Amino acid sequence: MTFRANLFALGSTLWAALAAVPAVAGPATDWVSTEFADVRLISAVAGTEGRAEIPLGLEFRLAEGWKVYWRSAGDAGYPPQVAWDGSENLAATEIRYPVPHRFSLFGLETFGYKDQVVYPITARLSEPGAPVRLAAAVNALACSEICVPLEAALTLDLPGAPPQPTAYTQLLNRWTARVPRDLPGVGLDVTMARATGDPESPTLVLTISAGTPIGDLDVFPEGPDGLSFGKPEIILSDSGTAATARVPVGTRGGARLGGATLRLTLVDGDRFVERPVAVAAGAAPLGPDGLWIILGFALLGGLVLNLMPCVLPVLSLKLVSVLDYGGAERGAIRRGFLATAAGIVVSFLLLAGALVGLKSAGVAVGWGIQFQQPLFLAAMTGVVLLFAANLWGWFEVALPRVLADFGGRLPARSGASGQAGGQGLVGHFLTGAFAALLATPCSAPFLGTAVGFALARGWVEIVAVFAVMGVGLALPYLAVAALPVIARALPRPGRWMITFKRILALALLATGVWLLTVLAAQIGEMGAVALAGLFLAGGVILALLRWTRRSGAGPTGAAVLAAALVLAGVMPSTDRASRIGVGDNVVQAVPWVPFERETIDRMVADGAVVLVDVTADWCITCKVNKQLVLEVDPVAGVLSGDRVTAMKADWTNPDRDISDYLASFGRYGIPFNAVYGPAAPQGIALPELLSTAAVRAAIGQAGGPAQTARLDSR
Repeated sequence: MTFRANLFALGSTLWAALAAVPAVAGPATDWVSTEFADVRLISAVAGTEGRAEIPLGLEFRLAEGWKVYWRSAGDAGYPPQVAWDGSENLAATEIRYPVPHRFSLFGLETFGYKDQVVYPITARLSEPGAPVRLAAAVNALACSEICVPLEAALTLDLPGAPPQPTAYTQLLNRWTARVPRDLPGVGLDVTMARATGDPESPTLVLTISAGTPIGDLDVFPEGPDGLSFGKPEIILSDSGTAATARVPVGTRGGARLGGATLRLTLVDGDRFVERPVAVAAGAAPLGPDGLWIILGFALLGGLVLNLMPCVLPVLSLKLVSVLDYGGAERGAIRRGFLATAAGIVVSFLLLAGALVGLKSAGVAVGWGIQFQQPLFLAAMTGVVLLFAANLWGWFEVALPRVLADFGGRLPARSGASGQAGGQGLVGHFLTGAFAALLATPCSAPFLGTAVGFALARGWVEIVAVFAVMGVGLALPYLAVAALPVIARALPRPGRWMITFKRILALALLATGVWLLTVLAAQIGEMGAVALAGLFLAGGVILALLRWTRRSGAGPTGAAVLAAALVLAGVMPSTDRASRIGVGDNVVQAVPWVPFERETIDRMVADGAVVLVDVTADWCITCKVNKQLVLEVDPVAGVLSGDRVTAMKADWTNPDRDISDYLASFGRYGIPFNAVYGPAAPQGIALPELLSTAAVRAAIGQAGGPAQTARLDSR
């Protein structure tokens, strides 16, 4: 016989000999029985001879419909607890937990076991090989429609005899094999974990890869105190070998998901694994130096906002404000420009207060969200058109009596025409406030960082950042107040200003038309046309009153009548039941697809590149980005390619999914663009003002070398 045959024969003989050794029936404790569950302690060995550790099991038999719990019970319950007081020759124990089942009931998620479970326990002996006496006081919770505490006192003695297998060895081995561990080669792995959405109620997004197609995947996260996890939403890739899991997370006591380290248990049928993961941090706490940096960004962002396209419609108001001071005294110039700057800052503070209130109420907040409200848009349209009518000279805006009396007590201004005294100061204050409101539809460099920092934190940071942003926007006015010679060098007011104001009124009229187009995307074309008709009727009435002078009500009465028409138009604009979207019918040079966060993960898992454009009809900078970069070659050609998908997230109307998406990048305003790909599954955020080079570089970086080569070949 060959050596291999001899070795096989010897192994067979030894196996037969071992199989002939009968398993010891014990040891095990008696069952402690109740109507809903039975519990006992079992051992996989009959003795302790030559052993420093012995394998035990805490076995439960459960009545139909009853369950006991995993180590992390979920929204209710707690796992079994065992006290070993009174045991002899026992140094320590470790209980382990097999793969759990998920139980969903009335929106609550709990994790545990039904029918039968054995919790494997490793007992370490104080004196290896010596007899051991185990005294286990078990405290467990068994639940069905009600929950009942279960207590049992179990005592088990093991002699210092040979550690022969028992009748429970195979049972305990089967349950021990069901305990997930952090092992390689299982075929399940977590490639990315990030926190998205509001830090107070975030979503845990996991990207999971698998060696073979995924069947019935479930995820059981465990984390620091204060975090609770809901049922995951699983999105499989087309190949089935990758998945994205989106897990809703609850927070309490100041706990934060971003930056936390979690223990994940992944279960897919008979394969399971445990993995530690660090969640990509969101907004981290900043020290005093970091806060000063953010405030510096806020100041620069407010200053740069003066140059952004969304501020250009109010240029006419600024020019009229400046020209009104030509040849005026220094003191009058300082007071007027300080009043305008104060109007800007106060407007920003009021906006900060509104955002604090909305955030406290659990409403998604963001920069420029007031432009998502039809009531605000209709009111702003009316105010803009009234300003235009005022510049045309159709009527003068009479201040309320309280403001007029207050203005009369302010120092009068000499050397300027028309608007003298305190009423002029109040008018310039309101001009600054109005300019600030119209400046909020779009973001600017530095501004997104500052706003994202503020809205991710408390009211103190929000108020501080928005106040500094207001100062930044008001810096040009403050500069003129500091150097009045700038305004004094302008031509003195005269009849030429009448023509100039009428020309500037056309800019405000264009702004009103733009606001109506934004409103049409929210309430429908018919509603916007009806509102425009009311405004037109109000303008005709003002013109008739101005030209004929036949009404005894005078200019003030005309203003009241116009305001009534504005309110009449605002009221029906709040009815959204008849919305007719107009933006979707516009023919685009790029084949945009609607935004779906889950689709991004699936497409990236399949090797595609995705560019996301968060835009809105009220965001002028967004439109500039499209017309100058996204929808012209060479970027338009790249976005129309087979391996690149252009995805549009329309934030014209409130959308919590889009708000959460922006918050996942620490952004709360638009424009915002990000590029995803196999080499950048978490996304590459682009600057507010796009450039062809920046977009192409991000697409190449996200797609990897192959995508870069395709771009270079164009």
